Amino acid sequence: MRRLLAALAALAALVAAVPADASAASTKAIWGPIRMPDGSSAFPVYRDLGVDVLQMQLHWNQVAPRRPRRAKDPSDPGYRWPPEIAQAIREGRRHGIRIALMPWRSPRWANGGRPPQWVPNNRHYARFLKAASRRYRSVRRWMIWGETNRRAVFEPLPVGSPRGPRRYATLLRAAYRSLKRRNRANVVIGGMTFSFGEQLMPGDFIRFMRLPNGKPPPLDLYGHNPFSTRYPDKSVDGFAGSPASRDICDLDMLHRDLRRMYRGEYRHFRRRGPRLWISEYTISSDRGNKAFNFYVSRDDQARYLAAAYDIARTSRFIAAFGWIGLLDDPATDPQGVTTGLMSWEGERKPAYFAYRRAR
Repeated sequence: MRRLLAALAALAALVAAVPADASAASTKAIWGPIRMPDGSSAFPVYRDLGVDVLQMQLHWNQVAPRRPRRAKDPSDPGYRWPPEIAQAIREGRRHGIRIALMPWRSPRWANGGRPPQWVPNNRHYARFLKAASRRYRSVRRWMIWGETNRRAVFEPLPVGSPRGPRRYATLLRAAYRSLKRRNRANVVIGGMTFSFGEQLMPGDFIRFMRLPNGKPPPLDLYGHNPFSTRYPDKSVDGFAGSPASRDICDLDMLHRDLRRMYRGEYRHFRRRGPRLWISEYTISSDRGNKAFNFYVSRDDQARYLAAAYDIARTSRFIAAFGWIGLLDDPATDPQGVTTGLMSWEGERKPAYFAYRRAR
């Protein structure tokens, strides 16, 4: 009996160590505030919506504007950790919602005195991740940078060149090693590409994303933001005139790109390649705005949302699907963003109920 109990305990420990995203159904994620416009907590709203994960940014250049003396130690006085993340973790715990973090935007001391979109020194970034994962011990999902095939967000990124993806590959490897050494249960989400790109389309970024030894960089999931004006339909393949783009209709193509690249290189990807973490998808309603000039009616926004989540539900290669965001900007702002599930004034749009039903 003791041997049986010991075996069961060992099995339970092994299961607990496997990231939930590796076997669970698609995780329901969102980007949004931790407070509503009236100052109340947003977490009861997220709970009503059935949110599993709230995604948040961690701006390294604001956390460490000056180089910490003990960079791996989160208590070093050089760090200025944002209180809203700790608050989100506490409130999320009470409502059964996890937090995923995107550490990005490098300080000048870590990137050679350049703007924050420039890739930092790998060792500096790895040390910051070690400190962040010690500071936020319950956070398991880590998105490594964001929209890396857009020059406004990630540099260097020469047009049509492998330089940016190859440099990102080494940054991702450093991040992976740092986070896994801290806790093997950490889930490292790499890539984080955008559906299109003035400098480099995601299909090309993936093809170029190689380490100096020719292997693709290690990761657990591949992150992507498949924005589009097209209605979500996975029976459609390819975007006319842009064969290397990967929008909401092309997620199967994106997964095939990754499967070809990874399954011969990493044993745990031998069967199907990395699953996808869809970090951001959205459609504006009512009017064009400062973020998107394409928009649909409120009813059609709900239809687009439902169709997108149906793709996630019926595609085994999608580990998580995220919407951005919870609230529209105030109606008094003529260029205000209108991608929310709710108006700023608190009205629940049809998309709110479509998101709540989505699974």
